[in-house]
Amino acid sequence: MTTTNRIVLVTGASPLHQELKHVAESNGYHVIDMDQLAEYKDQIELAIEVNSLNQEAKKATIQELDGVLAAHVPIVATSLSVTATEIASWATIPDRVCGFGTFVPLVERELIEVAPALQTTAHTLEQVKAFMQSVGKDTAVVDDEVGLVFPRILSLIINEAVFTLHEGTATREDIDIAMKKGTNYPYGPLEWADRIGLDEVYAVIRGLHHDLAEERYRPAPLLRKLVLAGRVGQRSGQGFYTYEEQKVGQR
Repeated sequence: MTTTNRIVLVTGASPLHQELKHVAESNGYHVIDMDQLAEYKDQIELAIEVNSLNQEAKKATIQELDGVLAAHVPIVATSLSVTATEIASWATIPDRVCGFGTFVPLVERELIEVAPALQTTAHTLEQVKAFMQSVGKDTAVVDDEVGLVFPRILSLIINEAVFTLHEGTATREDIDIAMKKGTNYPYGPLEWADRIGLDEVYAVIRGLHHDLAEERYRPAPLLRKLVLAGRVGQRSGQGFYTYEEQKVGQR
């Protein structure tokens, strides 16, 4: 795309925020944030909300967007920790809400999963797919379940690896080496968690446990503690590994 007058809004406390902004801008969109919502409200084509960990903040943002944006503007929200159907229930115009999910880094993701809520119209879904394709990402439409497919499965693998570490079965290095060499994964699960962000992984696991209430989805206590301590991986300087080139506390 070459035009620079197409406006999208991206908001939410997630590493996806900056990466989606970069991808959109690289493909000709003008990206704004919530501080500019009132100024551009009549020009926004699509709004993206990516808060996964703080559900109250997510709900407040969805309701603000729903109250300001024109009825035809899609609101696309990450449905990693809560279903798109529940997110849509927070809006007065629920049929323009659609879920999606992926993990950073986006440069490694050729495909983004899109999960329409029960309320999502076919027209909204097509608008969302068209936007994702316009920024260079293929789409797969999946059922509306917490975590979707790739984020859910990878988060569960990481959660099990954290249990393995906590129980003293193996060191972090041995866990990662075993999985990389044993399965040809590009990263070990703990290394992968640090790249994604432990808070993003924890949000998926916590959401699954809350939504499905099954023991197999119980978050590993060590994962929860690291998130509470702000040790969320590469972007904070410390997670399962330490990254000296990063500033601890950087979010």
